[in-house]
Amino acid sequence: MVPQVASSAVPDLLRVATWNVNSIRARVDQVIAWLGRNEVDVALLQETKCRDADFPFAAFAEAGYEVAHHGVDHWNGVAIVSRVGIDDTVRGFRGRQEAPFDEARVIAATCAGVRCWSVYVPNGRELWDPHYAFKLVWLERLRHELLHAEAASGRSVVAGDFNVAPTDDDIYMPSRWRRRTHASEPERAGIRALVDTGLRDITREHHPGPGVYTWWNYRPGQFEKDHGLRIDLALCSESLAERTDAVWIDREARASVRPSDHAPLVLDLAGLG
Repeated sequence: MVPQVASSAVPDLLRVATWNVNSIRARVDQVIAWLGRNEVDVALLQETKCRDADFPFAAFAEAGYEVAHHGVDHWNGVAIVSRVGIDDTVRGFRGRQEAPFDEARVIAATCAGVRCWSVYVPNGRELWDPHYAFKLVWLERLRHELLHAEAASGRSVVAGDFNVAPTDDDIYMPSRWRRRTHASEPERAGIRALVDTGLRDITREHHPGPGVYTWWNYRPGQFEKDHGLRIDLALCSESLAERTDAVWIDREARASVRPSDHAPLVLDLAGLG
């Protein structure tokens, strides 16, 4: 593993991205090329699908990035990738790491003075499935984690694949998602509870209204017809939200050869020094 070092000076513009990469080993070259091409300072990755021992640290180090990774098997997996330093890394929730809460779904670290959480919320599968109840409890545990860390009062960004479309505006055809996971009222209430800790859904603020998506099914034609969902979110503390110059989704990454089914979501933060 690449050793952690103290965070470097805060740049004039800090570019932070979140991206569910759907297997880092399958897309390591694609991800690193995208980071360099878009001059990303900090990337919050989800669904790396590998153990810590199997993460391609050397490839990222060669590109100038440190990595803090949390992976325990070939499922899930989250990472923070930074070219501005990584400090105070915390893997998983506080307290005892017992199943099912020992899954590699959350990692936090400080990069250039910004506390970053990379989050991969459980899918939920079906409304009748026990995994759905786990998802709701997991969201509540995340809320307690953020309250304990006083995330809303500092410079914080909590971003990743939340597997929830917060409103009907975040679904290409809401009627098709009635009585399904990702759009149920209890899941949406879980997201509102996170926001109610004092965080702000920065994508929605910069892009109000429908038609803003981050995920498209692999089925033929779904991306081309823009049949998508906005399930990748960036929740920012007040101080960071006020310094967010731009928020954008890179659809070109989703249109590339052998892409992830998610597109990167990017924040430009200015005036942090």
